[in-house]
Amino acid sequence: MLIKLPKASDCHESDVTPESFYLFRRSLLGGALAGIAASSLPRWASANDASRYADVEAGKAPSWFTGKLPDTKWQAVTVTGEAITPFKDATHYNNFYEFGTGKGDPATNAGSLQTEPWSVVIDGEVAKPGRYALEDFMKPYQLEERIYRLRCVEAWSMVIPWIGFPISSLLKQVEPTSKAKYIRFETLQDPKSMPGQRSSFGLIDWPYVEGLRLDEAMNPLAILAVGMYGRELPNQNGAPLRLVVPWKYGFKSVKSIVRISLVSEQPKTTWQSIAADEYGFYANVNPTVDHPRWTQARERRLPSGLFSPNVRETQMFNGYSDEVASLYTNLDLRKNY
Repeated sequence: MLIKLPKASDCHESDVTPESFYLFRRSLLGGALAGIAASSLPRWASANDASRYADVEAGKAPSWFTGKLPDTKWQAVTVTGEAITPFKDATHYNNFYEFGTGKGDPATNAGSLQTEPWSVVIDGEVAKPGRYALEDFMKPYQLEERIYRLRCVEAWSMVIPWIGFPISSLLKQVEPTSKAKYIRFETLQDPKSMPGQRSSFGLIDWPYVEGLRLDEAMNPLAILAVGMYGRELPNQNGAPLRLVVPWKYGFKSVKSIVRISLVSEQPKTTWQSIAADEYGFYANVNPTVDHPRWTQARERRLPSGLFSPNVRETQMFNGYSDEVASLYTNLDLRKNY
């Protein structure tokens, strides 16, 4: 019998939801043995589509996505004993200002977004730059399911089963040069289909831009996602391609990506440009560094309500300290927030 010692990122037994539909085993990163025989998995875990999860709405997946699903590595990374946020909450409570400022605006307005055809530009300090149709861009990569915590800077959180691939795999394909120190991501700019870009909200200088240090992007937890809940990404969640970095606040995970650039200087990101004293470049989840207007020590896990607020303590690096803390050994995380 394989015995695995718990990590600091694992949840306590007291957090375990008793419904068997929501129980998961933790898989180790980087090709380690899962330690779970296929015969021991719950019945739903053997499926490879949206029927694995409750209340998932049918989508219109492109052929390149459905063609990859049979070879998807399900539960490649999971969180132990935490209930997955219901699909409706994860798709109807979003920040995606390109479609409006209200939490329900993306679900209401994102139907206008056309995700086929879609292309991604790779440029900057790389040996293999180019513009790639998304179906060609995705050809080299095996999809993996990553069940991650998502922590918003606004102090609410979810647990979401993403489908994607490690950014490190992309970087190996495009071959960054020795000058590449950061990776810059850019969202689609299309005011015709994105009504939020036609408004004057928040002085945002579109397109939305985010960035990572190259070593952060190479961390095995950092992925580019093309799906969630066993199906393709809904428009309001960043279709067809978005970033997911689970140890950082959610605004780092840029959506509807059209350009990925390898650069030598730290890119000026959107929220950092708007309010650098509130939204720093690193944006690591840190319960000891409060936002100027609210505490970051606690979070409200969705679903929640007036009589069941579902408030819990926030974990350092969102519970992924074992995997990512070494990236910041020499940084003052209060100054470099």
